[in-house]
Amino acid sequence: MPSDRAAVLFVCLGNICRSPMAEGALRHLAGEAGIALRVDSAGTGDWHVGEPPDRRAQATARRHGVDISGLRGRQVTAADFRRFDHVVALDHANLGNLRALRPADGTARLSLLLDHVAGRAGQAVADPYYGGDAGFETTWAEVTAGAAGLLDLIRRG
Repeated sequence: MPSDRAAVLFVCLGNICRSPMAEGALRHLAGEAGIALRVDSAGTGDWHVGEPPDRRAQATARRHGVDISGLRGRQVTAADFRRFDHVVALDHANLGNLRALRPADGTARLSLLLDHVAGRAGQAVADPYYGGDAGFETTWAEVTAGAAGLLDLIRRG
């Protein structure tokens, strides 16, 4: 999928909470800044392929003016490491899985999302799945901060 636009893939375990929230946050911030990006999200697991984001993730994003209801879960593929410039994991387990899945010819830069936030390098984004609404707000704040930092990196080239 050649393009002159930077391309970012966010990856969590099931692709129904953190990674679609990150996708929505980056799309929103890039749109506000007038920066054209290709943004997607995926999971390392296949449990939620074809499903929309968790209703709590959708509600949280909607409260912040972002609609992620049209997104659908998918599983990361080897081709993603060639299609995207940045493959961004939401936690250490998924980063490890991505390193194992990355083909020899994969060119994407791997990172944790919070590596792009001053003082948060090496930290994982909170997984809100088993908690309440407050956890989704915490996750939204973290993915938004990470998306903003990643957008700054992309702007700088």
